[in-house]
Amino acid sequence: MSLDSRAFELTETGRDWLVDRPSQIAGYVALAIVLRLVLHKLIDRFTRRSSSDSSKPPLLLRPLRERAATSLQGTILSERRRQRATTIGSVMKSGVSVVILTWFVLSVLDVVGVNVAPFIASAGIVGVALGFGAQNLVRDFLSGIFMLLEDQYGVGDVVDLGEAIGTVESVGLRVTTVRDVNGTVWYCRNGEVLRVGNMSQGFAVAVLDLPVAHTANVDEACEVAEKAALDVVESNVFEEDLLGAPEMLGVNAVSADTVTIRITVKTRPGRQWAVQRGMHREILQAFENAGVRAPYPEGRAGGFVPDLSK
Repeated sequence: MSLDSRAFELTETGRDWLVDRPSQIAGYVALAIVLRLVLHKLIDRFTRRSSSDSSKPPLLLRPLRERAATSLQGTILSERRRQRATTIGSVMKSGVSVVILTWFVLSVLDVVGVNVAPFIASAGIVGVALGFGAQNLVRDFLSGIFMLLEDQYGVGDVVDLGEAIGTVESVGLRVTTVRDVNGTVWYCRNGEVLRVGNMSQGFAVAVLDLPVAHTANVDEACEVAEKAALDVVESNVFEEDLLGAPEMLGVNAVSADTVTIRITVKTRPGRQWAVQRGMHREILQAFENAGVRAPYPEGRAGGFVPDLSK
């Protein structure tokens, strides 16, 4: 082989490593950056609220089912939608970034002549190992994703998560924050939530259990209680909260000391407690005016107080 041909081969090899391959890598870098920026911009566009009508949910949430209560105030409903859209958008952004980065690394390795098959196999093994090592974290994230997609609860909802009962203040992929009636903030891991009782979806039922004494006339007590409940409805104090007329169910329980009468009324979600308090107050006053005896009217069991003066 002559000296000229050897110099030509060296020149071709140098051009391949100094010009062609770096150009391909630079092209992959530019393509990866552009793809990531474009896709992230699209995700941001779908997760933002409409500037023309702030009452509409972001585009990302419109195909998904929304179970937010209509009684939520505008600011709370807006925050609920914003958090849900932002969290789902962050998941999509992370997924896009991971896919693009993986494609870029494998493409660069292929350009420099490295066999990528062992790396793919190693990545699978590492993924399995991380899955076993961080299975609680993975479970929290997966539970959070499905919870957001299904809109099981959101900001402003009153929920029962088992150990924690209160109003949802923030929703994340890993942790849900709930503040109870005493003001305590509970941080609940999504993977540990086995069941959710949402008291702010669809409709609610105000349940009034009214105890009366055994000596009271039950029929009269039912009539008085039902009339008082209907008076509350006719007063229009809870006109926007009630979804139906009160229903007298009659005697619900009998114990050694009391007879319990139950009334139910269908209300808007989250307003059942206010309706209960208002109706309890009116029924209590009606019982007092009609002379319906409550349990232990004179202090002790059976209404008997011993006369200590004798």
